[in-house]
Amino acid sequence: MYRRSLLGLIAVAVLATLSVLARPSVEPGPEPFRAPDATAAAGPPPAFGAYVGYGSDAVRRVAQLGTWLGRTSAPRVGHVYLPGDRWSNIEGAPGYLELWARWRRARPDRLFVLNVPMLERTEAHLSDDVVRGELRRGAAGRYDGHFRTLAERLVRLGVPDTVVVLGWEMNGDTYTHRCGPDPQAWQRYWRSVVTAMRSVPGQRFRFDFTPSRGRDAVPWTECYPGDDVVDIVGMDAYDQPEGLSFAGQVTEPYGLRDQVRFARAHGKPVSYPEWGLYRNGDNPAYMRGMLDWFARQRPLYQTISDYCPHGVWRCPGNPEASDVYRSWLGDDREPR
Repeated sequence: MYRRSLLGLIAVAVLATLSVLARPSVEPGPEPFRAPDATAAAGPPPAFGAYVGYGSDAVRRVAQLGTWLGRTSAPRVGHVYLPGDRWSNIEGAPGYLELWARWRRARPDRLFVLNVPMLERTEAHLSDDVVRGELRRGAAGRYDGHFRTLAERLVRLGVPDTVVVLGWEMNGDTYTHRCGPDPQAWQRYWRSVVTAMRSVPGQRFRFDFTPSRGRDAVPWTECYPGDDVVDIVGMDAYDQPEGLSFAGQVTEPYGLRDQVRFARAHGKPVSYPEWGLYRNGDNPAYMRGMLDWFARQRPLYQTISDYCPHGVWRCPGNPEASDVYRSWLGDDREPR
């Protein structure tokens, strides 16, 4: 009887262990969501910036954003996108890369973040069949030369440490470089692109895997290409859908909390390349929630999309959220 009881206890323990190991790494745990707390912002904020355009005017706007915040120095992160209409632009042909490279080189503590499409015709709303074929061609190495050309250009411009946000929001259905039509091919394609760019002498790129918040069209975990080819786990996290609280954005499946836990399980820092207001208007509660989240999670960087309807400085329709943003990130921070 004692033997049977002991064996039973061992069996229960083994089953419990297996059950824990079988859980997906993004499964929410017991830690509850905590409401925004001004004390979380007591230390210096993580590296921050904003998407404020891409040309020479945008380079000036980065400094102007710092002035608006009342800061003694401008934001440290510059964030731009390469057009995905044709391969020559994905290779870095637009002249504004030179402007941003000069901005990055001016101070050693700056960070240059570049969104890079994985396929041309990136917003052409191509069918799943066409996308599937493109992903498979990419996975076979057909497009590696375009990305080597981009890598060579960035090294030549003196920005070999660029953060490359490759194929962002792949879990959605907006872009041609979406993952859903063939996740396995997408993963192989990502690996091929990273390998091609890392083959360029002198590069020190970091590759940022950035889905949109939530499940979207497919769970973003199905697209993850592997720890050896990902340096940062990012998330684009706008205030949507309508009526969803910030707490809901944290706790929803594949939301903010799952992103942080996934990144920690894989030994990666987190980032937020795109975030901002959207479906819920001028929402100071969301703004407090996001800034508190950054203060707690310490991302490598965060860059708000500063244009309407998402922004603060350049969007006068969001005065309350703008006031919160300035109070948390300005020189004389008194979060409220």
